[in-house]
Amino acid sequence: MSTIGLKKITHLTIEDKRIMITQEDNAKISVRRQCELLELNRSSLYYEPEPTKAEDLELMNVIDDLYTKRPCLGSRQMKWRLWDRGYNVGRKRVRRLMRRMGIAGVVPTKNTSKRNSQHRVYPYLLRDITINRVNQVWSMDITYIRLGHGFVYLTAIVDWHSRYVVAWRLSNTLNADFCVECLEDALQYGKPEIFNTDQGCQFTSEAFIQVLTKAGISISMDGRGRALDNIFIERLWRTLKYEDIYIKRYETIPEAFVGLKEFFDDYNMTRRHSSLKNKTPWSIFSGLEMIAPKAAIPQEI
Repeated sequence: MSTIGLKKITHLTIEDKRIMITQEDNAKISVRRQCELLELNRSSLYYEPEPTKAEDLELMNVIDDLYTKRPCLGSRQMKWRLWDRGYNVGRKRVRRLMRRMGIAGVVPTKNTSKRNSQHRVYPYLLRDITINRVNQVWSMDITYIRLGHGFVYLTAIVDWHSRYVVAWRLSNTLNADFCVECLEDALQYGKPEIFNTDQGCQFTSEAFIQVLTKAGISISMDGRGRALDNIFIERLWRTLKYEDIYIKRYETIPEAFVGLKEFFDDYNMTRRHSSLKNKTPWSIFSGLEMIAPKAAIPQEI
């Protein structure tokens, strides 16, 4: 326990704190005192998450598919789409599952972004701004990833100008810890002038905001229900799901990690984007400006 002071406790995940607790009878410090030092609620020490019901998991996967195709769908329209597919479910259940997945219909309406009302919300800084250089704007978001017998959450940070995925992380919970860790990973490769997110509680949390303010980064947050404020990362999610997730159908978190690493490595280093004049995100982000190959002239047969 003497090494705990060397770390920022706020940046440790609940699972990390649970692992650090010594529950042996001969422990020098009581379990209660260890929890106090780690700022861990004792109930969290013994908590075992309830497994997702198979029926709910099936519905969540269908919702994920529908939402990826049309992110404007709220709980009301989502309910009718599910009915059309033979799932006779009520709107309250659909709303509960969408909240668990961390998604909401992106339409101009009230309460579409789940945030902590006690957290400060920052203004949107990107309106009418021309994005023309690397590290000018980074954005971050969270998406739901289906697995064979469960699900996991993925967060990623994208440089707007180059489309380069600077960092990404997986987590089986929606707490702020894995977002903070992903941000700290990304800042090892550069520092943006502006960092944009939605108003989710993970991004308005004190721990997350503290990392940005300490680095002197301007904070920007999407307006509620504005689908286009973070459009580049929304396009990334769509590409990821249709070209990787839905095709490979990962069974476990380790399997998903390996597959996602392959996808992001290919996306960053090999995939050429027409919006980048057929260059790769890495070539733009790194400043190498790799020249796109010219089209081969067909030879006469």
